Formats: sequence, C-alpha cells, structure tokens
Amino acid sequence: MQYDPIKRSLGTIFNKTPLFRKIFYHLLDILLLRAWYIKREIKKWQKNSPQNSKILDAGAGFGQYVYFLASLNSTYKIQAVDVKEEQVADCNQFFEKIGKKNQVHFEVADLTEFQEQEAFDLIISVDVMEHIAEDVQVFKNFHFSMKKNAMLLISTPSDKGGSDVHSEEEHSFIDEHVRDGYNIADIESKLKSAGFSKVEAKYSYGKSGSLAWKLSMKIPITLLNITKLFFILLPIYYLLVFPFCLLLNNLDLNGEHSEGTGLIVKAWK
Repeated sequence: MQYDPIKRSLGTIFNKTPLFRKIFYHLLDILLLRAWYIKREIKKWQKNSPQNSKILDAGAGFGQYVYFLASLNSTYKIQAVDVKEEQVADCNQFFEKIGKKNQVHFEVADLTEFQEQEAFDLIISVDVMEHIAEDVQVFKNFHFSMKKNAMLLISTPSDKGGSDVHSEEEHSFIDEHVRDGYNIADIESKLKSAGFSKVEAKYSYGKSGSLAWKLSMKIPITLLNITKLFFILLPIYYLLVFPFCLLLNNLDLNGEHSEGTGLIVKAWK
C-alpha cells in the first residue's frame, strides 16, 4: 500500500489556508492514537523541562507535533528535520504565516547523517524508525545530539502485529516500511548500544487501539488507494466511525497492554 501519495493528497487539500492546516492538525490529534500517547509523554516531560528548552522533531512530516510543542510553551526553540524537501518548504511557510518563524525552523536532513553536538533537551521521532534501515546509526546520532539528562521519545510499530503484519507470509500494510516492527528487547538493546543509560518501552495499540486504527486509518487509506473518489465520501465515513474511534482510543490510552501493535519508547542520556 502506497501511503505517501495519500499524504500528499491530504496535504494539498488542507494546506490551502493556515486555518485549514490547524483543523487538519486537530483532526490528526483526535484520530491518531499515537498522538494521544506522544502528547501525554511530552506533557510529563514538560513538568521538569528546562526553560528555553531546545527540541528536535526528527522526521517531522506535516509538522503537527511541532505545532503542539510550539503552542505548549512559547520559550521552546524547535528544530524539525525531514528528508522531503517539499514538506520542509511547506512547513516553513506555514509556521511563518502563523508568526512562529523565530520559534520554529524546518530543514532537510537525513537522520543517518544529522548531528548537532549536545544541542537538544528533547528529541521526538514519531513513526519514523520503521522507515530507516540504519537504525543504530540514527540512535547514535540522537545520543550525540542530546544534552545530558535529555530524553528521546519514539513511537514505532511493534513486532506483535505492527504494520498489520501477523505472520512471516504477510507484508507491511505500508510499502515504505523497511521493517514491520520492533521487538521490545531488540530496540532496548540497540538504544543502549548507542549509549543511552536508561530505556523504557511499553506497548500501545492493544486490542481496542488496533481496532480504532483499522477504522480510522486502514479502511480509508485502502479505499483511497482504490479510487480518489472516496475523498468525497470521507467526511460521511468519519462522521459515522468517529464516536467509536474516540471511545476505543480512550480505552487503549488508559489501559495496560501485555501486547500491542505499537511501541512507545523513552530513552535518556
């Protein structure tokens, strides 16, 4: 399944005005369960965060987490990187339009090469590592770029059905993934080998979250790959499934999961 063309189509629709872009961010925050987990962990980190913290969004995509962080504290300096030039240009243009040019900066960068020595108090990387084969090198670059006691926050699929893969015969739902998901012990070991002193990993997307993902993401993306005409029906579809997704996301966020298709990983320097 090609995910990037769908993302570009959505970007074209919602990038027409800053208001549309903000609405798009809010929709992503509501529908995407990973956003619920990431925002909760960021708020926990914020309680003890240094004034004028410098933050890196590594693989920023549409920039929704940059927008959240910039809104959370006006003293944060946020740097965001992505490999897609058009995405970076678009995000810089948007944040300049909403008056955040001095707080936020996007640039094109390859995470296998990007380093800034002891620059960041927090690095977030949301659904990025499953796209990068040289993951240990990226973890080393993150560690090199973090200040002492800084935190790394990662969201990524797990090997318990992440990327909608449940057996060796199946392939990732998203063609752009280079791995279907991480084993908890494996990602903890890789982060520690990169120099991190403490690592915590837990499952997200348990049974309720996985069902919410299928309703809110898999089914619409599958239909949009079949025909772009489904864009016309998309608002009606979400109007019907939204209450169920909201309930399922709440159940997942507030539950404990012995297994799940996603991982939330925190590591400290």
